[in-house]
Amino acid sequence: MLKKKRQEQILEVLLKEEAISVAELAEMLDVSQVTIRKDLTELEQANKLYRSHGKAIIINPFTFNRSVNEKEKIAVEQKEAIGREAAKLIDKDDSIIIASGTTIHALARNIKPKHRLTVVSASLPASDILSQDENNDIIQLGGTVRHSSLSVVGQYSKQILENCSFSKLFLGVDGIDFDFGFTTTDMREAELNQQMMRSAQKVIVLADSSKFGKRGFAKIGNIDDIDLIITDAGVSANVINQINEHGIDLIIAE
Repeated sequence: MLKKKRQEQILEVLLKEEAISVAELAEMLDVSQVTIRKDLTELEQANKLYRSHGKAIIINPFTFNRSVNEKEKIAVEQKEAIGREAAKLIDKDDSIIIASGTTIHALARNIKPKHRLTVVSASLPASDILSQDENNDIIQLGGTVRHSSLSVVGQYSKQILENCSFSKLFLGVDGIDFDFGFTTTDMREAELNQQMMRSAQKVIVLADSSKFGKRGFAKIGNIDDIDLIITDAGVSANVINQINEHGIDLIIAE
């Protein structure tokens, strides 16, 4: 098989599978793994795929830190739909933690309690939104403000959470990789999120479909630490299967 045709087939497989190992490609195309690695190197240099730990993937797995203003313009409808579904999970007299991120802002816009709701928030914009409803009792975490996310991080926030217990944590992430875990772009935020998880009975991750297969710099936790994922209808069948295989509950927001 000519190299050009072989590389075209590699890209066709990736469009369907999203990720595939060097060994699987070598067997499928009946060539050596050395040949496949050379093909993958050329395709990566042409920005047509990415290589990671003996496999090829179709999207760049690494995410970078964007400002909250930039993020607010991305996947707006999907985030709003996710926020609506997440708000439905809040029960009477709940005490919840909300982390940070634009999907969390969408959740805050959709929380309309007809009862008293205690919310501990790391997000300044989310607290501002929630403060407009007198049924929300808001505890704003203190600490160092991250300018990119308009959220707080640091030891002061963690100390407050050490002495509290909550029914649910609503967590926004920058990436979900089924091998590596779920991540953010800031180490301090990851540490605060980990304390939030220790303080909550249920961990609910809000992530639009673009977040799957991505990795941020700082790991928050392993996939099996998640109880429920809420995402949008753009999620692939392969991702849905992997979520189910890990025994994680899934809500797809239409």
